Amino acid sequence: MTPTRRAKTLSWGSGARALLLVALVALARPGLAQNGITQNSVTTTTVEDAAATDPTVKETTGPAAEVARGAAVQAATDAASLTTLEKRQQAYYSAWLDTARRAELAIDANRASDAALEQLRANLVSYRQTFMSERDKNSARIATLQAQVNALGPAPEEGKTEAVDIAALRSNLNDQLATLKVPALVAQEAYSRADGLISEIDRIIRDRQKRQLLSRGESPLTLTAAMVAVSEFNDFLRDMRNETVNSWRTARDLQRLRSNLPLILLLSAVGLLLLLRGVAWAERAGETLGRLAGRGVHVGGFVVSLGRIALPQFGLFLLTRAVHASEAVGLRGTMLLNLLPVWGITIFGFMWLGERLYSRNDREAIIPLSAPARAAMRRNMLIAALVLVLYGLVSVIETVQTIAVTTRAVMMIPVILAASWLLMRVRKLTLLSEQDGQGIPAGLRRVASTFRLLTLVIAIQAPLMAAIGYQALAEAVIFPAIMSLAVLGVVLVLQRFISDIYAWLSGKGEAAEETIVPALAGFLLALVALPVLALIWGARLTDLTELWSRFLAGFTIGDTTISPTDFLTFAVVFAIGYVATRALQGALKSSLLPRTSLDAGGQNAVVSGVGYIGIIASALVAVTVAGINLSSLAIVAGALSVGIGFGLQNIVSNFVSGIILLIERPISEGDWIEVNGQMGYVRDISVRSTRIETFDRTDLIVPNADLVSGMVTNYTRGNTVGRVIVPVGVAYGTDTRRVEGILRDIANSHPMVLANPAPNVVFQGFGADSLNFEIRAILRDVNWVLSVKSDMNHEIAKRFAEERIEIPFAQRDIWLRNPETLRAAVAPPVTTPTQPAPVAVPEAVTASKQPIPMQPDDLDAPAGEAEGEES
Repeated sequence: MTPTRRAKTLSWGSGARALLLVALVALARPGLAQNGITQNSVTTTTVEDAAATDPTVKETTGPAAEVARGAAVQAATDAASLTTLEKRQQAYYSAWLDTARRAELAIDANRASDAALEQLRANLVSYRQTFMSERDKNSARIATLQAQVNALGPAPEEGKTEAVDIAALRSNLNDQLATLKVPALVAQEAYSRADGLISEIDRIIRDRQKRQLLSRGESPLTLTAAMVAVSEFNDFLRDMRNETVNSWRTARDLQRLRSNLPLILLLSAVGLLLLLRGVAWAERAGETLGRLAGRGVHVGGFVVSLGRIALPQFGLFLLTRAVHASEAVGLRGTMLLNLLPVWGITIFGFMWLGERLYSRNDREAIIPLSAPARAAMRRNMLIAALVLVLYGLVSVIETVQTIAVTTRAVMMIPVILAASWLLMRVRKLTLLSEQDGQGIPAGLRRVASTFRLLTLVIAIQAPLMAAIGYQALAEAVIFPAIMSLAVLGVVLVLQRFISDIYAWLSGKGEAAEETIVPALAGFLLALVALPVLALIWGARLTDLTELWSRFLAGFTIGDTTISPTDFLTFAVVFAIGYVATRALQGALKSSLLPRTSLDAGGQNAVVSGVGYIGIIASALVAVTVAGINLSSLAIVAGALSVGIGFGLQNIVSNFVSGIILLIERPISEGDWIEVNGQMGYVRDISVRSTRIETFDRTDLIVPNADLVSGMVTNYTRGNTVGRVIVPVGVAYGTDTRRVEGILRDIANSHPMVLANPAPNVVFQGFGADSLNFEIRAILRDVNWVLSVKSDMNHEIAKRFAEERIEIPFAQRDIWLRNPETLRAAVAPPVTTPTQPAPVAVPEAVTASKQPIPMQPDDLDAPAGEAEGEES
C-alpha cells in the first residue's frame, strides 16, 4: 500500500466514526437498496411498550393522554428507526471501506488477473455512483441555511458581542449547516477515493494490454514451429473425433437418438430448406414488392432484403438445434456448434451488405462502381466474412485445446495473408473505378486517397509483423480494419434507408437526397458508429462507460460544475422562453399594436424591445432553473469583459447604438433616409446594423454607430410632407409674367400639391441660353416626388406648346482648320490596273495623318478670316 493511500485510510479512525453516524443518514438509502438491505420499521409491540413505560403518558388521562400516547409512539418509532438505519448505514460504509482496501492491496500487488480486476472495478463503480448521487443531495437546504446565516450579517469580531437571541440563532444555523455539510464531505471523499482506484485499475489493465500487444514471439515461418503446429492440430482433430464417437455411442446405447429422431429430422429438413432456399425466397419477395409497391418501394425493398439474413440464419439455428438434440457431439463440438450461428450471421450479413452497397441494379447501388467492379466487390464481401470466421475458429481452437503460442501463430498466418490479399484487391478495385471515370459520392471521394493509403500500409505491414513474431500486433491491425470497413458500409446503408423513408413520407422522391436530412442522418449515424469502432479497435466496454460517466459528471469552471443535465435544462428552459417571446412578439405585431395610435416605426420598436427583453429574461431564468452558479465565474467574466472591450468594441458600439435607435427613434422602419450619399427606405433595425433598401432594389447594410454619430437625412420623419422643385427655362423675349401664371396653374392643378402653403413660382434669373424659372410646391406625400415632377414636366411641355412658348436648347458652332488636308487623308489611293499599288506612303499623306496642333491665334481668329465649314 502506498503511503498516500495508507494515510488516507488511517485518517478515518475512531475519532471520525461518531461524525460518520450522522453523515451516513443521507448516504445509506440508495446504497442499502443496491446491497439488498431494506428499512424495516420497529414492530408495533415494541413501540407500544416504549410508550407504556413513559411516565408522562401514565399520569395523563383523557384526550390529552391519547395525544401524548401518539406523540410518544411516534418518538419511539423515530428513535428505533434511526438506530436501525444508523446500524445499516455503518455496515454499508464498512463494506465500502473493505472493498477499497481490497482494491488498494490488489493494485499494489499487481498480481490479480484481468477478470478479477474487472470485477473489483465493477464494485467500485457501483460505490462511486452512489457517492456521486449523494454528494449534492442537501445542496438546496445548505443554500437556504447559508442565506439565513448571511442575512444575520457578519459575525462579531473578537472581543465584541451581539444580542443573545441573534447569537443563539447564528449558533443554531451554523450547527445545522455543519451537520448537513458532513454527508456531502464524506460522499465527496469517498467518491474521490473510488474514482482514483478505478483510474489505477484501468491503468494497470491498459499497461498489460500494451505489453501483450507489443510482445514479440517466435517467428511462425520456422520449420520447427510448423511441425509443432501440425502435431497439435492433429491432436485437436483426434480429440474432437474421439469425443464425438463416444457421445454417439452413448446416445445410441441409451436410445436417446432414436427417441429424438422425429424432432431431429424435422429440424434438419426445415433448416436445410431455409438455408438453401431462404435467399432466393427473399429475392423473389423483393421483386414482387417492387412491382406492387408505389413510392415506398425502396423502404419495402430494404425491409424485405433483411430476409436474406433472417431466413438462412434461422435455418442454420434449426440445424444446430437438431445436432444438439442428437446429443452426438462432445464438449469441443458443442462449443463449436454454439458459435456456428454467430459465424452464420457474419457470412449472411456480409453477403447482404454487399448486395446493398454494390447492387446489381445500377440505380440501387450505394457506391456507384462499374458492373464488373460491383460483382467483384460482392465476392470480396463473402471472402471478408470467411476470413473473419476463420479468425474466430482459430481463437476457439485456442480456447478448447491447449496449444502453444507458435501453433496459434502458424494457424493464423494463412488467415492474415488472405486478409492482406483481400485489402489489396479492394484497393485495386476502387483505384480502377476512379481511373475509369466512375463517379463516387463527394464524401467518399474526399477520403478515397487516405483510404487507399491506409489499406496499402495495413495490407503490407500486417503479414510482415506476423512473420517476425509480432502476432498480436498484426491481428490487432488487419482484422479490425476489415470490420471497420463493414461498419462504415452499414452506416451508408442505414443513411440510404433513412433517406428513402424521408422521401417516402415527404413525397419528394429523388429530390430528397439533395436535402439536409440525409446529411444529418449520416452525421448522427457516424456518431453512433464511433463507440462501435472503438470496441473493434481494442477499447474495453468499461472504457466507454467511464467516458460516459465523466461526461455526465460535467466539467468545472472555477467553483462551478456544469453537467450535461444542467446544460440540457438550460437549453430546454431557454428554448421555451424564446418560443414564448416570439409568440408574444407575433401577438403584439398582429393584434394589439395595430389598434393603438403608434405608427409603424413605433410598433416595430416596441416589438424589437420586447424581443430583447424576453431573450435576456429567458437566459436568466434558464440559468436559475439549471442551478448554474455564476458568482464563481466573476473572475472569468471580468477577464472576458476586458477582452470584449478591446477586441469587440465596434460590435458593442453598434449594439448600444441599435438600442439608442429603438428608444430615441430618429429613424424608424419605413422611413426614407439618406446616409453617406445613399438613399433608400429603412427595412430592418437589428442589433448590430440597419438594412436600407435603395431605389434600385439593393440592400445597403449600415452599422448602427454610423446612423447615431453620422449625418443622416430623414425625409419622412414624423410625417410624409415634403417639397418638390421643378426647374424650367424659356427663350429670351418671352413674357415672364405669362410664364409665371402658367406654371402656377400647373402646380395648383396637381392633386398631390397642398393648397396651404400654396405653391410658388420663382424667377431664378437669366441663364446663358434661357430665362430660368422654378416651381416650388409642398406635397402631401414626398414619396411621390418623382411622379409629381414627371407629371408637371409633361404638363409644362403641353401648355408651352399650346401657348407657343419656346423652350430653348443650347447650340454650338465648331470650326475646322485645313479641311482639304482631312479630305486627302481619308481619300483612298488611286492605282491603275497595270501598275501595282505603291508600297511607300507619300510624305504628304503621312504628314496629314498626324494631329494638327491648335495655335493660339485659332481661338481669336474672326469668323470671316477662318476657312472651314460648319457642322
